[in-house]
Amino acid sequence: MAHDHHDHHNDHEHGDHHAPHDHGDIDWAEMAPHLEAQAELYTPLYRQAMAWLAREVTDPGLVVDVGSGPGVVSCLFAETFPGARVVAADGAAPLLERARARAERLGFGDRFGTLAGDLPAALADLDYPADLMWASQSLHHLPDQRAALAALGGHLAPGGTLAILEGGLPARFLPRDIGFGRPGLQARIRAVEEDAFAEMRADLPDSVAETEDWPAMLTTAGLKHTGTRSFLLDLPAPVSEAARDYVTTSLSRLRERIGERLDADDLATLDRLLDPADEAGVHRRQDLFVLVAHTVYTAVRPV
Repeated sequence: MAHDHHDHHNDHEHGDHHAPHDHGDIDWAEMAPHLEAQAELYTPLYRQAMAWLAREVTDPGLVVDVGSGPGVVSCLFAETFPGARVVAADGAAPLLERARARAERLGFGDRFGTLAGDLPAALADLDYPADLMWASQSLHHLPDQRAALAALGGHLAPGGTLAILEGGLPARFLPRDIGFGRPGLQARIRAVEEDAFAEMRADLPDSVAETEDWPAMLTTAGLKHTGTRSFLLDLPAPVSEAARDYVTTSLSRLRERIGERLDADDLATLDRLLDPADEAGVHRRQDLFVLVAHTVYTAVRPV
């Protein structure tokens, strides 16, 4: 899977991480640092999710990160499961080069592989079935999510686990009343994002409308739903420079993507927030925070 993300949502808060792989206009070399920085910032959330998964999945032989991007999370899997071989799979080969370099740098190179190509079809090139497969905010970019789940499940070993990260709660960065403009800016931006996301899904070739009941979809795909849990990223004010950069980049990308859909007052407020010279902008204000929840659903392939 490629990425806008999300943002890997926050190309739409649904994933800066993973945008459609057919976006040929995306410069992955340019995007990679943003994707890496976001995943690094979200590492506390991913570590919580992995600790939860590790209680269900013991000593997996092969872990596959489907829609891995530049491999930050793939390397966290290598760290969490020191006996596992990890494969990072993505539609964007330049991001996989970053993933491989990261694994080498962290000392996981001897048990780390990459797989480039359209997903989930490229998974046919796996040498053997996966004991754990992770798909973070990549499924919602595929036209037929139910068929994609079935395809992923087909690459699991009997008794293997599929973990998908989808949904949760959108990131919040600012108080409801920021001292100028109409209060509730982020909620209104979110409503516009939801409409844009629905249009993205509808515009996918052969898109299949689906009630987003992930346990039901997993069951229909022939898997046994085993758990659902949400994980919180809570970075209160005052934030680190890395968190401030993430907020600034996320809002800048939102401005580019949906700015013209906002009303004039909200657009003016957003532009003031993005002005590096403005004391009340996100580059300087002291009340910035990052608060987001991601939900993980697990399912097992029947033995």
